[in-house]
Amino acid sequence: MNNTDLEKNIKRIISELSDEKGYICSIDVLLGLNYLTKTDYEKWRNGQVEYLEKICQTNLGKLTTINKIIRQIAAKMNLEPSLTVYNKYGKGPKQKLRFSTFVFLRHTIQPSENQKS
Repeated sequence: MNNTDLEKNIKRIISELSDEKGYICSIDVLLGLNYLTKTDYEKWRNGQVEYLEKICQTNLGKLTTINKIIRQIAAKMNLEPSLTVYNKYGKGPKQKLRFSTFVFLRHTIQPSENQKS
């Protein structure tokens, strides 16, 4: 998929996510693009995969482009970045999960009514 088609697909997915959930996140976009399967996502959440990037069905360059497009669209929609920490599912000590070897994930959220003014 070329970057123009990728951006169109991401815009569509972000619009749907924003309407449905009130926020967007990279994981949901990757699931929507079919670069991440639900099964692989669950493996990551259960701590069976070191970092999400390893199981995405695209390369690091494309993932970087996807995240850049997400940030650009979120900024145009006036969404605010919010650091989101994902912890491993299950019992025992909390273990933070990683998106890649060096990046944690962000959600972007719609500002509350009192923040819009």
